[in-house]
Amino acid sequence: MYVKFHLTNPSILDGILVVKKQSLEQNSQTEAVRLDKWLWAARFYKTRSVAREMIQGGKVHYNGQRCKPSKTVEVGATVNLAQGYEEKEVTISKVYDKRQAAPLAQLLYEEAEHSIEKREQNAIARKNNSFFAPRPDTKPDKKQRRELLKLKSS
Repeated sequence: MYVKFHLTNPSILDGILVVKKQSLEQNSQTEAVRLDKWLWAARFYKTRSVAREMIQGGKVHYNGQRCKPSKTVEVGATVNLAQGYEEKEVTISKVYDKRQAAPLAQLLYEEAEHSIEKREQNAIARKNNSFFAPRPDTKPDKKQRRELLKLKSS
């Protein structure tokens, strides 16, 4: 269940974000941060274990190469990663190992322009593809499901 908050004074939230941003900048000089921990802190993946699985599965590339979850990240490095249907190319701008609010997490990286354009094009294509895809009137029955499975497995 999602709850919407209506702030009577939005400057309070801005003040909190400014304070946290300053603490993020002060603590961004952490020397060694693992790649899986940085991906988790930058909010690309919900848990470190999911980030680790994606790295080990080859869905994350550090400077164009596959790597291990324990790889230490450096400012200026390029990370290519997959999130569901989306593929992103980001450049690390800050190194931080603690998970923060989403607006602060976005300060840890910069996404490449061509990556943003490609994601938008893919989203439009997915939307159009699902719109024009034929939909059956009813669900397949047992015999039809078996035939579909046979087609997919062959």
